[in-house]
Amino acid sequence: MLVRIAYSDLNYKDGLVVKGLGKLVRSYPHIPGIDFSGTVEASASPKFKPGDHVILTGWRVGEVHWGGYAGRARVKADWLVPLPANMSLRQAMAIGTAGFTAMLAVMSLEEHGLKPENKGEVLVTGADGGVGSIAVALLANVGYRVAAVTGRVDQHDYLRGLGAATIVTRNELETPPKGPLGAERWSGAIDNVGGVILGNLLGSLCYWGSCASVGNAAGIKFEATVIPFLLRGINLLGIDSATCPYEQRMLAWPRLASELPLDKLEEITRVVPLSAVPAEADLILKGQVRGRTVIDVGA
Repeated sequence: MLVRIAYSDLNYKDGLVVKGLGKLVRSYPHIPGIDFSGTVEASASPKFKPGDHVILTGWRVGEVHWGGYAGRARVKADWLVPLPANMSLRQAMAIGTAGFTAMLAVMSLEEHGLKPENKGEVLVTGADGGVGSIAVALLANVGYRVAAVTGRVDQHDYLRGLGAATIVTRNELETPPKGPLGAERWSGAIDNVGGVILGNLLGSLCYWGSCASVGNAAGIKFEATVIPFLLRGINLLGIDSATCPYEQRMLAWPRLASELPLDKLEEITRVVPLSAVPAEADLILKGQVRGRTVIDVGA
């Protein structure tokens, strides 16, 4: 498949690659961009024809394979998902890997019993980031009461605008509970942070609640006891959006098109030209970017 790329985005991994940090990329030169939306130019697959609008997330594009900032991409047909009819190329990338990951987390939580009528709110950590922002908007739009976690006071109004019913400070979750179990507060959780916060929140999940873990920005070290698992029957669910089955992808994107309030994307998203990537990478690595940063590859 040959795809003409319209939009990519910038996330923390892209920032590391742009600045030559970490070990995500071991061969240079390399073109970052972990996802993209675009138009099929040539197809050797019966699944797609020239002119089709598609999106690609995962498959280590931007890490092992040249990524979305390249302008053109030659990829396998099985890596591409057709865009839902009511979704534009720009909207698709405003959702991107972040929104896709958020949807996978919600689907996994629901498969393990999460329902809007369950006791307790759904906790979202790192709520002012890309995955977190979309998770808050998505959950609130389909009827869940959402508690959004942020360490930034200036983001409270933003998160309430996305639908958060409660704002939880990062300091509150960084403080360890007095015992292995706290009061039942959360019917479920989507954790984008990892580290100490992940270990602490598990003891405050309701009976048979689940936490979908999608990130480790605060570190990969995991400190928790088995008590919440044994005495409350909780589930810790790992979400890998890079290589999840194609069937899940085909379920997730139509749900995003129908359940995510697409009008909220304007509040979550900034669109910048490709030339702005180096400066934007600095900001995202310093934690100064909220929501989604979409790259207009052709601008």
